[in-house]
Amino acid sequence: MGSQDSSSKNRRLRTVVVVAATVSALLLGSRALGWWGKPNDGTLKLYGNVEIREVQLGFRVGGRIERLLVDEGDRVTPGQVLAELDTRPLQDKLAGAEARFEAASAMAARDVNGSRPQQISEAQAGVAAANAAMAEARRQFDRRQALVDKGFISRADLQTAEAALHSAEARLAQANAALSLAVEGTRVEDQAASAANRQAIMAERRSVQTDIGDTVIRASEPGQVLTRAREVGAIVQPSQTVLTLALTQPVRVRAYVAEPDLQRIHPGMTVTVRADGTNREWPATIGFISPVAEFTPKTVQTEQLRTDLVYRVRLTVTDPKSDLRQGQPVTVIVPTQANKS
Repeated sequence: MGSQDSSSKNRRLRTVVVVAATVSALLLGSRALGWWGKPNDGTLKLYGNVEIREVQLGFRVGGRIERLLVDEGDRVTPGQVLAELDTRPLQDKLAGAEARFEAASAMAARDVNGSRPQQISEAQAGVAAANAAMAEARRQFDRRQALVDKGFISRADLQTAEAALHSAEARLAQANAALSLAVEGTRVEDQAASAANRQAIMAERRSVQTDIGDTVIRASEPGQVLTRAREVGAIVQPSQTVLTLALTQPVRVRAYVAEPDLQRIHPGMTVTVRADGTNREWPATIGFISPVAEFTPKTVQTEQLRTDLVYRVRLTVTDPKSDLRQGQPVTVIVPTQANKS
C-alpha cells in the first residue's frame, strides 16, 4: 500500500516538473518573439548618480553681517551679491592708510627734489657770518698776543682769545658743511629709504582696499541656496560659513561602466539620462572615463555582481531647468547606434 502511494507521488512530481519546464520555455520563446516584455536590443545601460556639487561661502575677513540678500531655496546667478559686512571699521582704517601714504609721498618728493633755493641762501649766509666771526676772533687773538709780549695783559687773557679763535674756526667748518649738504641735496640712501617707506604704506593701503572688497559675498556660478547658517547682526570670523550653495550648472553625472563594456563608450559620445519616476530623458555627453579600475560602489545598483571591476565615467547633462536633483540615482542609456559605431 505504501509503495503505491510513493509511486503516485513520484508521478505527480514528474508531471509538475514537466509542466514547469514547458511554461518556462513558452515564456522565454514568447519574449524572444516580442509577444511580451522587451527583447534585449543590445542597448548598454550605465548606473550612477547626479554629482553633489556644493560650496561653503564665507567672508575672508571678520566682522558684523550687515545684509543677507538671499534665503534658503533661492536661485542665484553669477556675480549676484549674496551678503555684505559692515565696512565702517575698514573704511576708518583705509582713511588712516591714505593719510600716511600722502605724508610718505611728500617726504619722498622732498628727498628727490633736494634743497630749496632759500635753504641754500640761508646756508651761504651762515658761512659768511662764520667767516666774519672767525676774522674778529683772529684779530682779537693777534692784538692780545702783542700786548702780552709787552706785559700789558696776562697770559690767561691770551689763552681766552685763542680759545675763541678755535671756536670760531669750528663754527666756520660747520657752516661750510651745512652749505655743502644744502647744495648736494639728500643722499641717495635716504632717497631710497623714503621711497621704500612710501611703497610699504601703499601696499598697506591696497591690503585694506582688498579687505573692503572681501566684505561682499558674490555667487561665482549658477546655483541654489541650501543653507543660511548666519543671520544679520551676527559677528563672524574669517572663512566661517555663512551660506551653503549648491552648484546647479553644469549638471554632472557620475556613472560606472563594467570592464567588458569599456570599449563601447568613448569621450564625446552623446547618450541619454533617465531618472526614476518619470518618462523624461535628458541628453548628455561623456566627458571623462577614468583610466583606473575600481570595485563597484555600494550606491550603484547594477545587474552584475558587485565584485566586478568598473571604471568611473563623468557625463555632462543638458538640464537648463535643473530638474535633476543632486545625488539622484540615474540610468545612462547608450544607444544601439552608438554601440555599433
